[in-house]
Amino acid sequence: MTAPPEILIDARGHRCPVPTLKLARAMGTAAGGTLLRLLTDDPMARIDVPHFCARAGFTVLAIKDDGDRSVTFLVEKPSAEKVAARRLGNDAPPG
Repeated sequence: MTAPPEILIDARGHRCPVPTLKLARAMGTAAGGTLLRLLTDDPMARIDVPHFCARAGFTVLAIKDDGDRSVTFLVEKPSAEKVAARRLGNDAPPG
């Protein structure tokens, strides 16, 4: 199985709302199943990015605090199948 494609978005040096806007723009052109890695040093991104992703239906897979005041977010744009499953309410974990 091949790894999903990944897009790197370097928003370091930009302040709110630019990191989130760059992520949104990249999401708009990315295929479903694509991973997006956002690099930012904006402290507000720790709040803005997860909030944006939750509202937009994207999944934050990982948040890594890089220690030098920068943060890396790994975000997945869901595939069409995942979006359809969510709409049907089939995304709940079994059990």
